[in-house]
Amino acid sequence: MATQHTKSQDELTSKGLVSRQPDNIKEENENESEEDIEEAAVVVPPDSGWAWVVMVASFLCCTVIDGIVFCSSMISEPLIEQFGVGRSYVGFVSSLLSGVYLMAGPFVSALANRFGFRPVTIAGAILASICFGLSYFAPSVEYLFIIYGVLGGIGFCMVYIPAVVIIGFYFEKWRALATGVAMCGSGVGTFVFAPLTEMLLKKGWRHTVAIQGLIVLSCAIFGLAFRPIQPITLSATKEEGEEQEKSKLNGHGNTVAPTPQLHQAAFTKPLPEGRFAYSMPNSAHNTYMGASQRHHYPTAQEIFKGMNLERRPSGTPQGSKGTELKQLRKSQPTTPNGDPQQLTFNLHKELTTVGENEEEAENDNLLETEAKPVTIQARRHTVSGRRPQDIGKRPAAGAAHDAHHGQTQSSSRPMYRDDIFFTGSLTRIPQYQSQTSLAYHMSVTRLPTKQDMLEDRQKGCRICPEAVRRTLSTMLDTSLLKSPAFMFLAFSGFLTMMGFFVPFGFLGPRAKAAGMTNPTSLVSGIGIVNTVARIVCGLISSFPAIKPLWLNNIALTAGGLATIFSGVVINAASQWAFVFFFGICIACFSALRSLIAVELIGLEKLTNAYGFLMLFQGVAAIFGSPIAGALYDMTGSYNATFYFAGGLILLSAFLCYPLTCVGRWEQRRNEKLTPLPAA
Repeated sequence: MATQHTKSQDELTSKGLVSRQPDNIKEENENESEEDIEEAAVVVPPDSGWAWVVMVASFLCCTVIDGIVFCSSMISEPLIEQFGVGRSYVGFVSSLLSGVYLMAGPFVSALANRFGFRPVTIAGAILASICFGLSYFAPSVEYLFIIYGVLGGIGFCMVYIPAVVIIGFYFEKWRALATGVAMCGSGVGTFVFAPLTEMLLKKGWRHTVAIQGLIVLSCAIFGLAFRPIQPITLSATKEEGEEQEKSKLNGHGNTVAPTPQLHQAAFTKPLPEGRFAYSMPNSAHNTYMGASQRHHYPTAQEIFKGMNLERRPSGTPQGSKGTELKQLRKSQPTTPNGDPQQLTFNLHKELTTVGENEEEAENDNLLETEAKPVTIQARRHTVSGRRPQDIGKRPAAGAAHDAHHGQTQSSSRPMYRDDIFFTGSLTRIPQYQSQTSLAYHMSVTRLPTKQDMLEDRQKGCRICPEAVRRTLSTMLDTSLLKSPAFMFLAFSGFLTMMGFFVPFGFLGPRAKAAGMTNPTSLVSGIGIVNTVARIVCGLISSFPAIKPLWLNNIALTAGGLATIFSGVVINAASQWAFVFFFGICIACFSALRSLIAVELIGLEKLTNAYGFLMLFQGVAAIFGSPIAGALYDMTGSYNATFYFAGGLILLSAFLCYPLTCVGRWEQRRNEKLTPLPAA
């Protein structure tokens, strides 16, 4: 067996798939593997209990952040009067806030991946609050560009990204509903902050930003609800001897896999897969970010395929029959007496269980592939990283506490999940439909490496640890820019966002110039329609027969046309009609991005797509309102600004029309370019 393993590893080394280790490291790993067990932790959303508190906290964060962002242009008039600058120039104050708030998304996501949702949210709220407070003393518009726009936008992003992403971490069955409710905070915030900002402006813009800074500080309190989830630990059962294992049968009469096995396809990827990936460096495969993209790392399902699994709450000693097991969700069943349920991930298309009835086992068979793959024997390595050197000298309770702390921190990395940015119903994802709940979460969870785990346990501050570099490498993987379908979607989002904030800044002043009473109510009206439309859009898009791209195209087309023709006749009826169509437009645009991206490029590249979409949309938001302001300065008419915004939104809809055809063409092209596997 040892000779066979050495030969297999030598062949992999010669092909560049596995790097050779020094002899002393080999011996150390071999000694370590004798006492360590293979285990990894997977976060399964609770879907109940504290999850609803998290949803409310996320809603409140979105209410504050989006409410201020969408109403930030209301301070432009006082700034023009005080500093004597043009509308196009002062427009950068609010546009930098909204643009940086989006552009910082990939970098804030990397911070949240390393430090967790709660610390990043609290730090962001404090940073934004300080920036708004310092804006009170602004001596010039340029000062506001930096403090209010850039630094304030970064703080806002540090609150917004965790508030959005944590919904996918806490919800599975109710994800679409919870996301819809949380994102309704955007519309509610617009509805509340439009009249509030108008009232505060009566005492001056400095007073306004100072009060808003105090309100932003409340997000630090809301962020306290974003506590990490205790993961489920998956571990291989102990070996009982080769002869006993071969004869050991499970409850259905099927032979249990005697030794851990790896699918041969796992060794055909750029990085060494399986348990080898946790004991060897991957510097040869590093990108310009200093780490490989997430899809180069194995999932929990790939690691444990062909092994008997035991699952228990993280931190519970192996073999413990704690009462916590009885509190697991239905998707994480245990045996009737509370023992951890044993799972066998067979390489021959079968997934059999002990303690489940045959009907459930037959449903679980969908987890595996049709063909019988060739397997490679691999000796044991610990998945969760090397134990501390003095673990044997410490009390069992202390060791268990350390293991629990380290495992919970690293296994809770949200950006290691393929579906973390997916905001729709998981029933739209094929992987979710064909597997059990736990199997699905194993298939979308990329495990941390030993280096990642080691950095968790080591004291001291690292400027850019692997958890940060790996996330940035994934979200900013430039290979996605070679996809024509994605570039159509990204450029469409760029055009939409360039016209997105223009009505928020110019609708009220235009209505006021036309003699309408209470023009600020129109901006609040956009918030009301946006709130209702997000819920309706979420419900409609949950039906499999409904295509998100169709809804997106219809909404953008209607919103673009309404914006272009909103100034033909300016009265209460025409302006409220525009409010209705524009509110629906921005609601559908915001709610359907992730669903469209998954349909076009697949779930595996969703995080990568979101990284570039936020960058594209952030750049567009920075320049959209200033360009509209320049058009107003040149023409002296608000019509030009709405023609500009409406034309961009309409053009973005036209770019989305051929997306289905472009996606199919790209898929056929990729199939032709992909070499056929060797017989």
